[in-house]
Amino acid sequence: MNPYTNKEHEELKLKVREFAENEVKALASDLDEKEEFSSHLTERMGELGLFGIYLPKEYGGQGKDYLSLLIAVEEMARVDASQASTLAAHNSLGIGPIYYFGTEEQKQKYLPQLCTGKNVWAFGLTEENAGSDSRGTQTKAELFNDNWLINGAKKFISNGSSESSIGVTLQVITAEEDGKKELSVILVDRSTPGFNADPMKGKMMWRASDTANLTFENCQVPEANLLGELGQGAKIMLKTLDSGRLTIAAMALGLAQGAYEESLKYAQQREQFGKPIVKFQAIAFKLADMATKIEAARALLYQACWLKDNGYEFGKQSAMAKLYCSEIAREVANEAVQIHGAHGLLKSSDVERFYRDQRILEIGEGTSEILRLVISRHITSDKGTRVRETKG
Repeated sequence: MNPYTNKEHEELKLKVREFAENEVKALASDLDEKEEFSSHLTERMGELGLFGIYLPKEYGGQGKDYLSLLIAVEEMARVDASQASTLAAHNSLGIGPIYYFGTEEQKQKYLPQLCTGKNVWAFGLTEENAGSDSRGTQTKAELFNDNWLINGAKKFISNGSSESSIGVTLQVITAEEDGKKELSVILVDRSTPGFNADPMKGKMMWRASDTANLTFENCQVPEANLLGELGQGAKIMLKTLDSGRLTIAAMALGLAQGAYEESLKYAQQREQFGKPIVKFQAIAFKLADMATKIEAARALLYQACWLKDNGYEFGKQSAMAKLYCSEIAREVANEAVQIHGAHGLLKSSDVERFYRDQRILEIGEGTSEILRLVISRHITSDKGTRVRETKG
């Protein structure tokens, strides 16, 4: 038992594990090989109540805490990172900004349909010259006859091009003077004329998830689609990333757990020199280190989530958890391949997929280098933990 979890959390963990083992695992390798997004599995996750899991029931959610989302993501990633990424991105990056910053009208319009699993929503920040430098945004929105006229492009956008995707939250420039940009956030429906989404293929990792290039050519959306206030773009995006980093950390934790379990099982079965290789100290010590690192990562992540769920500032801890969990995922996945030897290099082995899938975790939603910068700024200016607003 974990001090941060209760009976409800444990029941959810078992429910998601059963789904992942019985329905996802059988399809994971084939979907990965074909680079195929599964609308079926996405809908099944919706039927299990995993989309909008932390939203109030009035918006179609389950009324649970954010830790429940992390547990669901962790259990999904233990089997397949592609499905975990769909779940994580839609909940944190898709649903999150609308829930935390949207008007009541925007919430009622979008959130109920985003909790069903039939529809997913994207988060448009990254561009050719805007990634770690989020202020490098070049996509523009001009107000014209009570409509926003949007032109620009986004890339590497999760849940942006599949048949399930119905829109995106965009960071755009709404004004610019003397080189200073006013960044704002606008909701854009997929059906808007001039909105084009192209799937990205040839990925090393998360091959069964939907990643897209988006372009906007004279897209017109109502002025009321502004999310939050003018000029709040950077604030909305950065606060969204604080929560999103928790889900990436949960993905890393789940992947590490899955790689470790596969390695332990293999080491107990594989024999050399007349005995299972788990009996050799070199292998046993690798497994001991893997197990210890995973437990440390889980404690750090769950503590960060506890701060969020209890209304405290959690940006520093979120960055720490994402940094540590993603690097532990790399270390554990690497050792998993080493334990499996040549078998770990074959596509028939789950650890081969784990090894590929972990690589994005040190890049997405804040590279390890940027996270160290974020953490260093926190620790050199920290004035203690303060209660934060729960919305906005």
